[in-house]
Order: sequence, then structure tokens, then C-alpha cells
Amino acid sequence: MYCSENNHLGSYMEETRSCSCPYDHPPCQSVIPCTVGEGSSCASCSYENRSRCATCNQGYMLSQGVCRNEVPDSTDHYIGFETDLQDIELRYLLQKRDNRISIHGIFVSNDVRLNNWFDPSWRKRMLLTLKSNKYKSNHVHMLLGMSLQICLTKNSTLDPMLSVYINPFGGSHSESWIMPIDQNNYPDWERTKLDLPYDCYNWTLTLGNKWKTFFETVHFYLRSRIRGPSSTGNGSVYFEPLEYLEPGQNLGYMKINTIQVYGYSMHFDPEAIQDLILQLDYPYTQGSQDSALLQLLEIRDRVNRLSPPGAQPLDLFSCLLRHRLKLSTTDVARIQAALQTFSAKQPNSIEYETTKLCS
Repeated sequence: MYCSENNHLGSYMEETRSCSCPYDHPPCQSVIPCTVGEGSSCASCSYENRSRCATCNQGYMLSQGVCRNEVPDSTDHYIGFETDLQDIELRYLLQKRDNRISIHGIFVSNDVRLNNWFDPSWRKRMLLTLKSNKYKSNHVHMLLGMSLQICLTKNSTLDPMLSVYINPFGGSHSESWIMPIDQNNYPDWERTKLDLPYDCYNWTLTLGNKWKTFFETVHFYLRSRIRGPSSTGNGSVYFEPLEYLEPGQNLGYMKINTIQVYGYSMHFDPEAIQDLILQLDYPYTQGSQDSALLQLLEIRDRVNRLSPPGAQPLDLFSCLLRHRLKLSTTDVARIQAALQTFSAKQPNSIEYETTKLCS
């Protein structure tokens, strides 16, 4: 049927969907209709040119008469992610505490005042917050590192210990995750001795591009332990101050001169993302709902990929919807369900479990 043009009879080969002709010129092959079926096959053939697709199955888009995997349009105008800085540049800028990557945060603490000595026997809580919903609603922020300058009185045997919690987009402290510092290849603090009258060190934590993450508020918990010689004479042993402290004994004082976070701010358009979400229920045109779902899937996956290391990623996307778009828990659950249903129908889709972070 397809291999008898120009009065030459050829044979049709199913594997290649082409004809084997006795002569190259003139050819024996006529127009071979498109293949209708599932997946990347056509949903229907074109009336004008039967060899080309007219429509495609779900998860595929029509491109020059062929069905290809759907690719979301760029999401850069909704939310930014990237920096042009490489890790070696970031490390250099962090070591220099360069203003180009410093982000001004509001310091809040009932326990500590910067540049003031304090008794470190009890745990101290501090935080740096950006208050983006109030001051920078069109930006989200990426954390690349942080530094503190901590001083102790001379000959102190105190050893500061820091726990750091990251709140990605706002909300309560319970919606923060703890940094797994010096665990499973996660970075550790680097301490640099300073030439100052007191026993002062710069503490620097460098995340770089590998461990960078969203942040809105950084919570610091400072506690101290006492370093002493071990009974064997090799190494040191540590005690909690209250275990070791005798009544009236003073272990010295501590102060924090500076505390700084480093990173960059990225464009964020909550109204545009709201418009994408609106199309899930009220699509502008035929196909615009699928396009919106594809873009929301892309945003969801890119946001969640910036989770800290763990058994499974945190659901940072829900935190973004809750605290930066101000959506209700019901709306967030509905959007997540729609994305999961749509993703399951996509070719080569891989869904993944996440850990809930935000209420």
C-alpha cells in the first residue's frame, strides 16, 4: 500500500516504518501515516499531512508534527534560584567577609547583647531574621554561610558550642530544621584565632553551592562546656558547666562581637505564582491548566531539592505556599494533591516522599 509509487513495488519494513525500494530513484515510498497509540505516539494524525501528528497524548507536546515530552516554560520570572559564583569564589568572599554576599539581618535576643560580656553558664538564644513579608515581599533568600566572632576572657577553659536552626520562609520556630553540622559530610565550623587582647576566634560555616538553602530566620543556640585534661593525660574531657561548677566559682565570661549571614536575595513574584495556581481551577485556554501544572511541578521540585541532607527531603514547597503566599492549609493540601495526580500521569515521572515541616 505504501511502497508502490512511481510504478515500482517495494516492501514495507515495520521496524523502521519505511520502504525498501528496488531503485533509489524514483522512490517507491508514498506517504506513511503517523502511528496512533499511547505514550509518544500520536493521539491523532493530521488531515493535511497524514505522516504528522495532529494531537498528542497527555504528558507530550506537539512539535513540528512529532510528539515530544512536555517541558515546562521557564520559571525564572516566578522565583530565582541561581548565582554565578563558583565555590572557590564563595569561599574566598566568605573568608574576607565580603559585603557583596552579606545579607543584613535583624538581631534579636533576650539573652545576649552584641559586644557585651555575659556569663555563658546557661544556654543563650539569638536569632537573625529578615522579616521579608514586611520589608522584602518580592524576594526570597539563599543562605551560603555564616560567621560569628566569639571572645573569651584570658585562660578560660570554656568551649562554646553552637546549634543552628533554619526557618526557610517564616512562621513559627517549630517550622525550622536543625543544621546537621559536621555530620554525614555536612560542613563544620572553621575557627580562626584573632590577634586581639582577649581569646577571640572567628567562627565560619561555609555551605557553598552544594549545601545552600532557603532561609528567612536563623536561630542560634549557644551553650558552653568546660574543657579539662583527661585522667590518662591524653586528650581532653568535657563537662557541662552546671555539672562542674561549684557555688561561687566563676568560669570567666564570653562575648559575641559580630554575627553575620551570607548569601543572596532572589526575585520572587507571589502574585504571578498565585495566577498559576488560579489556572488549576479556572484555566485561561485549553492546555493552560497543564502548562500551569508543569510549571508548578518544576517550582516544587527545585524548591524541595534545596532541603538539608536526610532520609527524605523536607516539604519546603508547602512552607513557601503557607508563609510567602499566605495560603490556608486546605489550599496547600489541594494544590499538592493536584500536583501529585498530574505528575503520576507524566511519562517517566518519579514521585518522592517528603517530610512535613510547616503546619
